[in-house]
Amino acid sequence: MRSGRLSAVVVGAVLLAGGCGQATGVAGVSMRAPAMAADPSAGPTGDPSGDPSATPSGTPTDAASTPGTEHQSGVQRPAAADPVKVPPPKVSKYDYAFPVKGCKTNYQRKLLIIPKTTIWAARGCSFVAPVDGVIDEVNINNRWKPSTDVGSDREGRFVSIIGEDGVRYLGGHLDSVTEGLAPGAKVKAGQELGKVGNTGNARDTAPNLYFAISWKTGPAYWWVRRGMVEPWDYLDAWLKGNPTLSPKEETFKLRRKLGETPACTTLCSSRSASSPPQEEEKEKERKKKPTTPTQTPTPPPLNDTGTL
Repeated sequence: MRSGRLSAVVVGAVLLAGGCGQATGVAGVSMRAPAMAADPSAGPTGDPSGDPSATPSGTPTDAASTPGTEHQSGVQRPAAADPVKVPPPKVSKYDYAFPVKGCKTNYQRKLLIIPKTTIWAARGCSFVAPVDGVIDEVNINNRWKPSTDVGSDREGRFVSIIGEDGVRYLGGHLDSVTEGLAPGAKVKAGQELGKVGNTGNARDTAPNLYFAISWKTGPAYWWVRRGMVEPWDYLDAWLKGNPTLSPKEETFKLRRKLGETPACTTLCSSRSASSPPQEEEKEKERKKKPTTPTQTPTPPPLNDTGTL
């Protein structure tokens, strides 16, 4: 009886230990990973060579080769690519060129009596068409005299064009006009129309280009061609911003407001036609003096109202 009772206790202990060792999950699913099938050709560790120090793939079990233990500091990032240059948006169908080509320039960005600007540049720099268009007016004669100060002569030698956008552009105070230009001739943006100078009422200043934006009128309405639209925002865009920024909308909006031939309101009158003797003498002396061309722009005065 005693040995039978001992056997029952041993059997119960074995069953209890087996029950505790077999962990089960939900609905009796075992929590242990399934055993991998043994390769009969492998060694004690599953390696065909029988080398107990090798992994199943035959690679020695080195800590450095264990996944997740590599030294990450040796990884090199790829070099950054150059930034992608995105062109400015095309805001009109026209392409414009800055009206002075190949020379250092500066110009004022504020209203000085007339809505125009003075672009300071060296004598002989190229005045070019700001847009494709047709020649409107060409004046190769420097008729302006300080004794009379006739308004229509103040720009000296000048060229104006009517752009394909319908806007008129004028470049004045030119030293010379490109040979062969005539009203009606077609020109392309960037095409040379003349050379920067200081003719007209700019004769006592550094070389510069009188640049004005307006709309087409007859020669009798010379004050319109002298400038109706402030040009500096467009010059800024054409020079280093957006070459498609167009003054067309602003120009024609102003023309609808003022009319095609508004009356002259600024710097309209001329002086008496009779020239004092001292003025005539000064003019003669000035013509006798030889002029030496310079390629270095003279710093512009603080106020250029003398060339209006």
